[in-house]
Amino acid sequence: MKQIFLVEDDKEIARNLIRLLSAEEFTVTHASTQKDAVLMLDNSRFDLALVDLSLPDGSGYAVCTEIKQIQDIPVIFLTASGDEASVVTGLNMGADDYITKPFRPRELVARIKAALRKSGQASSVFKAGGLVVDTGSGIVTKDGREVFLSALEYRLLLILLGSSRSIITRDRCLRELWDAAGEFVNDNTLTVYIKRLRDKIEDDPANPKIILTVRGMGYRIGFGDSEGNVSGGNHVSE
Repeated sequence: MKQIFLVEDDKEIARNLIRLLSAEEFTVTHASTQKDAVLMLDNSRFDLALVDLSLPDGSGYAVCTEIKQIQDIPVIFLTASGDEASVVTGLNMGADDYITKPFRPRELVARIKAALRKSGQASSVFKAGGLVVDTGSGIVTKDGREVFLSALEYRLLLILLGSSRSIITRDRCLRELWDAAGEFVNDNTLTVYIKRLRDKIEDDPANPKIILTVRGMGYRIGFGDSEGNVSGGNHVSE
């Protein structure tokens, strides 16, 4: 799991961010002051930092400087200040991105993943049961043979793979596909695309090992392993 360093003094915001990022399978370490942040930098290694600009005992700018000197990882500023001077100052201090509060959760997650990719911290290759997806080239192969997917099929596969072994709900799939397609994607359409994906990437689409269905909830990636189910026997094909 990628290690996110969160420097935020607002307890409610910090709690919500930890919940959001944990659901995206990041590990989050939280500091609420500049002093604590600097101490943690000496004792732990992180992949990316989210830093509030205004701290009770100092400035997020100072924390950014310390981060770049000690670990040189991507830094994204979180702040209520969106004026041009603050943005320019933050970027000149070495910040990789800047997002103002209140922010949209999915946008924040997307920016984090983009910063990790840019820094080389995020893997661009996913593997699952003979399936290999190279997001850098956009090439999908199964047992060494290229699999040709439509744009929406490819997007759906990335959504599923991005959730690793956790369950992704049908509602979330629909929301993210809708955003990508720019048009409404309904529940029946999702079922059709799940079937098309299975037809292309599963050895036996009627008994899937990669795209597993969790009854009444959604899907998860099975990585083609022998378990073939979710605890409690919830795996069924759809």
